[in-house]
Amino acid sequence: MRMRAVVQRVTEASVVVDGKKVGELELADGTQGLVALIGVTHDDTPERAAALADKIWRLRILDPDDDGRERSASDVDAPILVVSQFTLHANTAKGRRPSWNAAAPGPVAQPLVDAVVDALRSAGATVATGEFGAHMHVRLVNDGPVTLILDV
Repeated sequence: MRMRAVVQRVTEASVVVDGKKVGELELADGTQGLVALIGVTHDDTPERAAALADKIWRLRILDPDDDGRERSASDVDAPILVVSQFTLHANTAKGRRPSWNAAAPGPVAQPLVDAVVDALRSAGATVATGEFGAHMHVRLVNDGPVTLILDV
């Protein structure tokens, strides 16, 4: 298994922890951003984190320009909300109870989620985040709907 992201095109997004908003995309009416849920496995690396960040930043899933060409977050400086999500690596092949064995433990996963955030910011992205390891309420309005799974 590899580092994974579920990316959604949104018109609104925020993360609340213990009743306090910890991350939010500030989007003007009619503009779009991205929410990226990030799952990390045991053998992921900083290089994979950088590759995933680049893929998210350059992914052409935003509304097209006047020439009909879909745009990326990098094209229009769209903000990105990054949320760690170990459940992306759940194994549900047997029974009704997911196995979390493929998901990296916090001490391995957190630096790699942070590396995705750092790489996005280094590329020029405005990035909001959730709170690693916290119980979060992620609120969003999926635009389209557009939802993609990325594995790197």
